[in-house]
Amino acid sequence: MEMIMSKNGQSRLLIVIIYLAFMSLGLPDGSFGVCWPLMHREIGAPIEMAGLVVTVGTLLTALSGFSSGWVLARISENTVLFFSCVLTSLGLAGMASVQQPWFLFLAVVPLGLGAGAVDAGLNGYVAKHYTSRHMNWLHACWGIGATCGPMILAQVLAFGGTWRHAFAFIAVAQATIAVIIGMTRHVWSSAPVMTMEQMEQAHAEQGRVLAEANTLAGWLAPVVFYFYVGVEFTVGLWAGSLLAVSRGVPPAAAAAAVAGFYGSITVGRILVGLIADRVGNQRLVSYGAGVALVGIVGLALAPGLGTGAASLVLTGLGMAPIYPGLMHEVKNRFTPSAIQTVVGRQSGGASLGGATMPAIAGALAAVSLEWIPWFAAGLTLLLIVVNMRLDRLTRTGKA
Repeated sequence: MEMIMSKNGQSRLLIVIIYLAFMSLGLPDGSFGVCWPLMHREIGAPIEMAGLVVTVGTLLTALSGFSSGWVLARISENTVLFFSCVLTSLGLAGMASVQQPWFLFLAVVPLGLGAGAVDAGLNGYVAKHYTSRHMNWLHACWGIGATCGPMILAQVLAFGGTWRHAFAFIAVAQATIAVIIGMTRHVWSSAPVMTMEQMEQAHAEQGRVLAEANTLAGWLAPVVFYFYVGVEFTVGLWAGSLLAVSRGVPPAAAAAAVAGFYGSITVGRILVGLIADRVGNQRLVSYGAGVALVGIVGLALAPGLGTGAASLVLTGLGMAPIYPGLMHEVKNRFTPSAIQTVVGRQSGGASLGGATMPAIAGALAAVSLEWIPWFAAGLTLLLIVVNMRLDRLTRTGKA
């Protein structure tokens, strides 16, 4: 469907499409963890198997993210995005129809590959073409999707459905977004454009010395994302089981508490977007990491649903500015030609964190679910230390 509209109208439509695509990226992230307490019993899988399933899926996401620079140099963003949404829809349909535990590993193949392409491609695109405000709101849209996932499950259960119906609904939503992207191919030429020469001149006027991709800073950047997503995935995947299995909270209430975690990330990113350009990415990242650490320790010490849910909300608010802030900071730290390479590495590092850390947490869960928040607190401390080192390197120009 070709639409005739002004350049400004096309640009507004484009950012809406980008937001919708990132919203769809969050739907399965928020759903699997809260479905698992019901899902593993029905298909006969041990509870700790969730960590291994997430590991396989996110390793594929990492592969897709690390290769994004090569792929996007040859295929347009909207084409990659269209096929990625198709892949994730197929993966979710597979989740809805799984009968045996081994089939989960087949279903996560298209899901992981599709998610990695969307994440790396859109982060690089927004970093190059839009402000920090839009980057925060982009990731707020992911949070909306991640929040809606548990809410969809809660509503489906309330109306007598099953976790299979929830996955099927999300698969249809993904397919719908793929159709929208396919029908609006023409608007992708309307994004604000700054040439590499203009970007280099702007940084030179500010006295910045930008790093190349293959420097210490260029490899520390994905390490920060490794720890960040390790924390986020561990909390998002295991908080529902911690509350429902270890602390006796009803499954629907546990799902609502996890939705509060993702919802606070969303609200936090919307609010941060209003001030990010004035306060600065690095300051917001540092403050957020400290708040998140307090929330995670609160979850470890929380005795029941009320304090546990409040701790999850505080954790989410603290984590809100970290991912988008560091993604957008790439263009302030690295040369224009290095941006997509570093963004791809950061997306890949994030996926590796999501692949390995929840699996380690799964091994801890087999012993005691109460160890999970302390593990997440340790990862948060590592995130803070590595980010401080990266900040010093790039501020001194000795990257």
